[in-house]
Amino acid sequence: MRRISTLVIRTLVFAAFLSFVLLSLSSCKGLLKPKECATKKCDKIKVVVVVGGHDYEEKPFFSLFEGCDDIEYTKFQLKDDSELFEDISNWDYDVIVLFNMTQKITPKRQENFIKLLNQGVGLVTLHHAIGSFQEWPQYKKIIGARYYLKETTEAGVTHPAATYKHDVELKVNIADTKHPITRGLSDFTVHDETYKNCGFEKDNRVLLTTDEASSDKTIGWTRTYGRAKVCTIQLGHGPQGYADPTYRRLIARAIRWSAGKLK
Repeated sequence: MRRISTLVIRTLVFAAFLSFVLLSLSSCKGLLKPKECATKKCDKIKVVVVVGGHDYEEKPFFSLFEGCDDIEYTKFQLKDDSELFEDISNWDYDVIVLFNMTQKITPKRQENFIKLLNQGVGLVTLHHAIGSFQEWPQYKKIIGARYYLKETTEAGVTHPAATYKHDVELKVNIADTKHPITRGLSDFTVHDETYKNCGFEKDNRVLLTTDEASSDKTIGWTRTYGRAKVCTIQLGHGPQGYADPTYRRLIARAIRWSAGKLK
């Protein structure tokens, strides 16, 4: 009888423990399953995705930010004057994702943008956003690069206009296998648009490269600006790229890392 009682008690204890584990996994599956976040809390990373100034396929693009239990995004459509940064007194986002190609940003809005970065708000810059704010020299220092829309002279050096090429099967090399964004990922091929003759900051930490002739070698990097973690990924032109599982993982990891949620 004692053996039976002991067996029953052990069975009940194990069942209770298993129920607890399953409940924990179901309530926070988006964080626990990838094992990529700094904590096991189910806190949402609040992301504002900034668009405007360039055509794109909306539904496939925004699918990049869906299906992640720990990421909550808001779309913000710029009217080409950066009104998002007019008043930041009630700012409630952890990360800014730039996918715009707008040019206007007043001195006040430049200052507010930099204030957010100095407060530790993360920044992820994708694809044609490298060509934004051509008349704001500090923007290149923030994101680490510039797509020159026309011949441009910087610090006495003249840069030719950058070029692009559509529909390229691009071999992407993981140049930094130790960074949290790229750790464990393998080289991959993606159908995308290439840029060439962009200007880069020398202190970028390069994550992604390519040997494609129509592209600059560097196509993904991180840096810091103020207290902000900044990640820029040149890829991201269309639905075929958005559907690529490695690209999708890169974007999710870039957001988590810039929010300080990825070890």
